[in-house]
Amino acid sequence: MAVFFIANIKIEDEDKYQKYLIDVDKVFSKFNGKYLAVDDNPEILEGHWDYSRLVLIEFPDRRSLKDWYYSAEYQEILKYRLNATDCDSIIVGQ
Repeated sequence: MAVFFIANIKIEDEDKYQKYLIDVDKVFSKFNGKYLAVDDNPEILEGHWDYSRLVLIEFPDRRSLKDWYYSAEYQEILKYRLNATDCDSIIVGQ
């Protein structure tokens, strides 16, 4: 069953964030994920959204998602995103 990685990202340092973006697609393509949405201006229906970007990624299963997230390749570039943003990330689905 499909699972989803959702990241609400508040970009605080655009230059550092660009270091993450340089390699993220190359790493991501190895793990059977599929971008469903990358939105810098989502429409808010309720509440307050204090982020710069929303990313929604589908994986065929939880194992594939975790293989991607915890891979050495992703961990190497993840540090750039974590240092450049305030980000809340979750896994949704079974």
